[in-house]
Amino acid sequence: MKAIERIVGTMAPLPRANVDTDQIIPKQFLKRIERTGFGPFLFHDWVKDPDFVLNRPEYAGASVLVTGPNFGSGSSREHAPWALEDRGFEAVIAPSFADIFRNNCLKIGLLPIELKEPDVAELTEIAEFDPSAEVVIDLDEQTVTAPNFQAHFDIDGFVKHRLRHGLDDIALTLDHSGAIDTYEAARPAFMPDLG
Repeated sequence: MKAIERIVGTMAPLPRANVDTDQIIPKQFLKRIERTGFGPFLFHDWVKDPDFVLNRPEYAGASVLVTGPNFGSGSSREHAPWALEDRGFEAVIAPSFADIFRNNCLKIGLLPIELKEPDVAELTEIAEFDPSAEVVIDLDEQTVTAPNFQAHFDIDGFVKHRLRHGLDDIALTLDHSGAIDTYEAARPAFMPDLG
């Protein structure tokens, strides 16, 4: 997982509420065993519409998705954040997220940012009016800045630490490898050898 300090890029506006994980990545694409390669199937049913936001050339390369409340609801598939990340998104901004979706994002370093609904609506307008408008997300300051816009977001201190240092669950465990080795060396001989 890569460390996050600042995300700088453009925004793709998707002002829809209750976008569930089956809309983000339909079930027929969940057979892959890798964590990569899901990007081409992102919003599979919606991209059939030539006017869908991700089909429009002015939003190609957007790294921040700005969307509606309750994003990522439905099943708990981790493939949804994988598909967003694989498509090039580094952050998703919404008024609210489904809990499991938010947690799955944080485990891979895709930053879910909750802002008040009027702030999300303003960012959506900025992105619709000027697709080249740059957004800056500063994790240290916990701010989202765009032309004539700035908002503060909350994030748990430990989660922020993990993201700042690029620590997934395995990396967190490996941070304690010295203590684990010491424990294993002191284990009684009658216990199974895990090495």
